[in-house]
Amino acid sequence: MEQKAKSISLPQIKALLQQIRAVCDRFNLISLNRRLEATEALVAENPPIDIAVLGQFKAGKSSFLNSLIGQAVLPVGAIPVTTAITRLQYGATERAIIRHFNGSITEAPLSGIAGHTSEAQNPGNQKNVEVVDIELPTLEAYAGLRLVDTPGLGSVYQYHKSTSENWLPEVGAALLAISADRPLSAPDLELIRELATHTPNIIILLTKADLLSEEQRQEVIRFFSATLQRELHRDLPVYLYSTKAGTAAFKQIVENEIIRKLAVNRDAEFMRILRYKTESLVHGCLGYLEVALNAALQADQDRESLRAQILDEKVNESLVLEELGMIARENQRQTRDIIQTYLDQFRGSITKKVIKKLEKDMPGWKGNLWKLSRQYETWTSETMTEEMRWLSKAEHGHFYGTLKKAHAGISRSLEAFRKFLDENIQKVLSVKMADVEWKIDVVEPERPDITFSKSFDVHLDLIWFLIPMFLFCKIFERHFLQGLPREVEKNISRLAAQWEKRINDAIDLMKKQAAQYIQEELATIDGLLSKTQGQTDDIRRLISLLKEQSNQ
Repeated sequence: MEQKAKSISLPQIKALLQQIRAVCDRFNLISLNRRLEATEALVAENPPIDIAVLGQFKAGKSSFLNSLIGQAVLPVGAIPVTTAITRLQYGATERAIIRHFNGSITEAPLSGIAGHTSEAQNPGNQKNVEVVDIELPTLEAYAGLRLVDTPGLGSVYQYHKSTSENWLPEVGAALLAISADRPLSAPDLELIRELATHTPNIIILLTKADLLSEEQRQEVIRFFSATLQRELHRDLPVYLYSTKAGTAAFKQIVENEIIRKLAVNRDAEFMRILRYKTESLVHGCLGYLEVALNAALQADQDRESLRAQILDEKVNESLVLEELGMIARENQRQTRDIIQTYLDQFRGSITKKVIKKLEKDMPGWKGNLWKLSRQYETWTSETMTEEMRWLSKAEHGHFYGTLKKAHAGISRSLEAFRKFLDENIQKVLSVKMADVEWKIDVVEPERPDITFSKSFDVHLDLIWFLIPMFLFCKIFERHFLQGLPREVEKNISRLAAQWEKRINDAIDLMKKQAAQYIQEELATIDGLLSKTQGQTDDIRRLISLLKEQSNQ
């Protein structure tokens, strides 16, 4: 396998990817785009090989990496900790680079990365961290590699699972961490199947080996090997690790047999991984072309009848889109009440705070009623702006409930749609579709701008020259103080309305994204059914060409 990978040049892989791109564009194979883009990026950027540590939450992934690099860099804890992808690699200086989904990049000291990567300090990834890159001079021996810590796949926090799964196309080598005190589970096997479409390097890492005796360890390894062979018909290397006992010996084995082999043979391994990802794409592309070929071979049949059998009521576009609309509307109706109810709890404390501040600042104001009114309005605008922006920044993570509920509901609809579509294609055309990634992203809205209206509805200050301030100053000061609760209530309500609009706009965007996925997939299948007449020989030629180039 390695010798074969070395014989393939980068230009040959580029040519094959170009051929796949051409087929995808011609037949509108949109479902393969993400994997194809990830592989094209590898060719263009030649990044370090990502050695990803994956697995269920609390499998000891972060503890393993801290132990492996000999430095407690990654946060660990009693609850699911890791909330964002974290990559460790060699760098001349010790630093952490925080990359956000909006494209911004910041640096942080290593002591502060928990504020970006841990569930406790960045719950729900409120800071919208896409990835954290940590550079360490101590990893010079691993130059050309990146050790990747991922959120747990079985966490109660659903976004952890989606974060790790969405990142899978980037994997170069996968260490699947499984706690030695529990059996190999169905989700573990499903993850291995998914990883098999992305990397040839899948390794089982049994963590917490100190919980077992030597006899029990060998028994667990035999069980894992037998289960993998029975369920997946393949053998995978299994390694033991413990951060509590015998760590030095375990670490030496992992370093020598996994990490250093990849580092020393980095270029050859990179080409092997690239070739594997390309071949996986070829397999997916060929799956779609088989649909096209079978449709072309049945050109003499009633094509409308064929389409009706595949695109039946279970995958009816109008019905699915109507369901997506219902999910979106149901959650959007609840958004305002949820946000308003949550924000109302801060009304009393903010009111007391601003009243106390006004009582302190107002004695220093001088002038007639007109000047006093202008100072009050300026003070109110600046103070309310500061308070509302602070409230929005500190608490906006609690506003996403309906957004995440809508995401879960829409995701379930998409999964059901895809399942029925695949079953119909296999039943009608006797072709099993290649697995595709069928997920949508929760795009959280930007923080809203805070704007304010005038504080006075009626300006008595227009007749300031008729009002002796030495008699009425205290009356107007009380008037200003009494107006603050209304200002707080009004601006909290306005803040809730602005967040309601942004949350509901995000739900609409998510619904449109899901609808686009459905329409594109249906357009792909419909195109394969309706545009293949007379193209049988051409499709066969494309299939033959892809297979020939893949096997060179």
